[in-house]
Amino acid sequence: MRFPNPLILFLLTSPYLAAQTPPTPAVRALPRTEFGHPDFQGNWSNRTQTPISRPGELGEQRTYTEQQALAMEASARNDNQTKFQALDPDREAPEEGSSIRQEADQNFTDIRIDVLKVKGEYRTSMIVDPADGQFPFLDGGRQKDIFAQWRAEGHDAADGPEIRSAAERCLSRGVPPMVVPPYNANYQIVQTRDYLMLFGEMVHDARIIRLDGEHQGGALKTWLGDSIGHWEGDTLVVHSVNFRPEISHFRLTSSDQMELTERFTLHNDKEIFYSFTVTDPQIYSQPFTEELTLKRREPGEHLYEYACHEGNYSFAGILAGARRLEADAQKQAPAYPEN
Repeated sequence: MRFPNPLILFLLTSPYLAAQTPPTPAVRALPRTEFGHPDFQGNWSNRTQTPISRPGELGEQRTYTEQQALAMEASARNDNQTKFQALDPDREAPEEGSSIRQEADQNFTDIRIDVLKVKGEYRTSMIVDPADGQFPFLDGGRQKDIFAQWRAEGHDAADGPEIRSAAERCLSRGVPPMVVPPYNANYQIVQTRDYLMLFGEMVHDARIIRLDGEHQGGALKTWLGDSIGHWEGDTLVVHSVNFRPEISHFRLTSSDQMELTERFTLHNDKEIFYSFTVTDPQIYSQPFTEELTLKRREPGEHLYEYACHEGNYSFAGILAGARRLEADAQKQAPAYPEN
């Protein structure tokens, strides 16, 4: 019988060696619902200073370095503190004809600090395809939505409430809600076995997604479209069609031909990797894709009621002012056309 080398036996049984061996990192299991699916439920935010389309001077530069991103965040953090400083009570009145900024609107919410970080990369834009980070508009595509068509037919922007945007009418902030709005970039997800609800704080949009269902007939167009979802492994894929053309907005120009495909993947219990692809042959030369990270709000941070009344309350003034201008112009017109 052969005995092992005493040195090898010591090393194998030494508590010192065991203490120096790095432990295998524990893999945290994804939170799951009682039905076995990844649990997306809770309050989320995608607040970021990163724009949807990439600044033109960056070309195909997809990412910032960590040093660049941290410098941008530090600058935004400084700007956010500056706005809280007291105004000079002896400041002079603005110059006649100068632009009056919306400090009251800008100062009631935080300046966006974070540079968008997706899969470890600091992104220069939300659009990742095409590679230049730009909307792939057809020639004149931006002027082909329903509002541009109405203007081309001779309708004025103040002809009636129907020609005003859905956001101004407090009907919707646009689709998909995860496109970062100017402020209140918060969302709630509620999930059951058969449905998932995406609730946007802005204009209280609530999208009800049927899981493993089929699209309804195409005759009925709705503001938020007809959405069905299915699971591809642990990724929820949502396909939406049949949008009203009036849902077009400045962050996503669209027509009633738009199709939207969204993908939600729970990266961990704090982050959702979210991407969506838009196809609209009336507006764009090709499909385009945006990517974001949704971050879970901290415990105790709630979504409060978003009471969107400003646009509705001011419509009477907007339309009355337009009618007054029309009446004044008619008074100034000659009674008979000149020969």
